[in-house]
Amino acid sequence: MRVDGPWRRNKATQAVCAAIARDGAQALFVGGCVRNTLLGAEVSDIDIATDATPEQVVALAQAAGIKPVPTGIEHGTVTLVAGGIPHEVTTFRRDVETDGRRAVVAFSTRVEDDASRRDFTMNALYALPDGTLIDPLGGITDLQARHVRFIGSAEDRIREDYLRSLRFFRFHAWYGDPGNGMDPDAIAAIAANLDGLESLSRERVGAETLKLLAAPDPAPAVAGLRSTGALARLLPGADDRVLAPLVHLEAEAGAAPDPIRRLAALGGDLAELLRLSRAQAGALERLRDWTGRAAQAGELAYRLGADAARDVLLLRHALMGTPWDAAATPAVEQGAAARFPVAARDLMPAYTGPALGARLAELERRWIDSGFALTRDDLLG
Repeated sequence: MRVDGPWRRNKATQAVCAAIARDGAQALFVGGCVRNTLLGAEVSDIDIATDATPEQVVALAQAAGIKPVPTGIEHGTVTLVAGGIPHEVTTFRRDVETDGRRAVVAFSTRVEDDASRRDFTMNALYALPDGTLIDPLGGITDLQARHVRFIGSAEDRIREDYLRSLRFFRFHAWYGDPGNGMDPDAIAAIAANLDGLESLSRERVGAETLKLLAAPDPAPAVAGLRSTGALARLLPGADDRVLAPLVHLEAEAGAAPDPIRRLAALGGDLAELLRLSRAQAGALERLRDWTGRAAQAGELAYRLGADAARDVLLLRHALMGTPWDAAATPAVEQGAAARFPVAARDLMPAYTGPALGARLAELERRWIDSGFALTRDDLLG
């Protein structure tokens, strides 16, 4: 079996592989670029595994005129930038010690060691620069079946890094076959190791949660997360009952997956818990605030913009269990394009200070209630 795609044939990427292999070292594509290519999915990152040490990788790159960036050299990773493309090159590793959050590793010269320390069998697939597949652990069978399965003992893999419990559900949402259910050994191991979730940093949990919620349909995976008890531990106060209806409504409305919209559907006080950015937290707060107001589609779009207005409407329909109203689309478009025709200067000097603000708000209310039909003369006459 061969792994082929435009990214692999790129001259800059092949030059990186040739530079690493110049003195006989191995250069193997690994992880997402291999997995996604075999699944026909988009490839966003190029990871390369090698038996060369980080210092050797740096020297080989410099000799070939390729810029090395020591992004994680203490962990064995050097980023080689060629043709404007970052290639993360990591030396084969084996775990020496783990504490559930981070691992102490030693470099290795065996791809089997490197494969064995990874999380899921579908992530332990490698490819030579010519595309020849290398499958040390038989992961291709699981990948073809879209079976997300831990390498070796699920319990051991989880105790090495408890974030893998959440990653399991993220990978199932993106790459698993929902028709076949979830791996029973994984589910049992996750349920038996809930206490370790409390040791995870909120930043790591937040990043992983947003990746999960960005999947085309995360509802079955989040339901599985709840069934193990992990949802209550990771996102206390969250309730996923509205998530599946929301995903269905998104498809009806032609709305692309959005993790913040879906996070709003889960409820709970999650912005600080997940260490969201200021922009993400603000968007989440606005969605929840306006979902609970009485504003109609046009006003929502006027005040929030078309995209946020649609998100609020989707959340409302999901909460009420009602179908998507296609008639809302023209109202949203009208509201997003509307511009209030009265300015403060139009009311001065008759109105100043708080009275000016109150009068502007009153006129704006009349204008919105008219369906944005009243003109400036209508409002001031």
